[in-house]
Amino acid sequence: MFLENKNSRIQQIHFSEIENSGVSLFIKHEDELHPFISGNKYRKLKYNLEEATKQQKSTLLTFGGAYSNHIAAAAAAGFAYNFKTIGIIRGDELANNFDETIQNNPTLKFASEHNMQFEFVSRADYRNKTSPEFIALLKEKFGDFYLVPEGGTNNFAVKGCEEILTAEDTIYDVVCCAVGTGGTISGIINSLKSHQKAIGFPALKGYFLQHEIKKYILKSKNWSLNTNYHFGGYAKVSEELIIFINKFKSETKIPLDPVYTGKMVFGIVDLIKNDFFEKGTKILAIHTGGLQGIEGMNQLLKKKNLAQIV
Repeated sequence: MFLENKNSRIQQIHFSEIENSGVSLFIKHEDELHPFISGNKYRKLKYNLEEATKQQKSTLLTFGGAYSNHIAAAAAAGFAYNFKTIGIIRGDELANNFDETIQNNPTLKFASEHNMQFEFVSRADYRNKTSPEFIALLKEKFGDFYLVPEGGTNNFAVKGCEEILTAEDTIYDVVCCAVGTGGTISGIINSLKSHQKAIGFPALKGYFLQHEIKKYILKSKNWSLNTNYHFGGYAKVSEELIIFINKFKSETKIPLDPVYTGKMVFGIVDLIKNDFFEKGTKILAIHTGGLQGIEGMNQLLKKKNLAQIV
């Protein structure tokens, strides 16, 4: 087996903004599962690697943006388990000065150091990445490969994410999770007990994720998405969010990434402060990792003369 099943550490949170609220917050440290195949990516890749081997594929091909957690994790997994990896990266302008792009982008530099081959495509082509015609062109160029979708979400990924919650986690009333492509929260929803509910905090604007999640879940009434904490959309941040992330780390020693977990925890804390949860509620928030993206975000914040994540 490639990635063994692990149960991650749970930490109770003591944070000044929610002390004496009557609500208990805990974080499940999926970010500690592996130094490079972080958090939910570990879960999502586990059964995809097994399936690739069953299909006798030696190459993994996947998709992502220039700072994608999934691209970094897929490169690390391929390197560790002897798969060739190909990353189809959004933004053909990044190929104009390849060496400079790699050196100045910590995510792509990491993936390159773990032997990932890149193909930079235009944003228009990237939008068509799931079309049979586009996949056929990729097979013509790269030969046979095992395709892992953007963000890693498919039925194998959801199966892996169903292993996040364990029997010990039934003591919690609410399970919270950041949402990107919907695979992680789908697995969590499928693992919930009847007395539990899940709340997803999307990092993207729009309501299309409802439809994506419904493709994978077995239950329909014990979950919801809160779309109030995306801070403008994917990879968009504000000074308020950065200040919160830094304060949270200062008090709890837990780093949060600005794209996913930072927004989720900000949302949970805000909901607690506004009495959204009943007194006595026990909340389990899933730390899905993504910390590799902090360095790249800090580069962007520095260019804008904004506060950085410490």
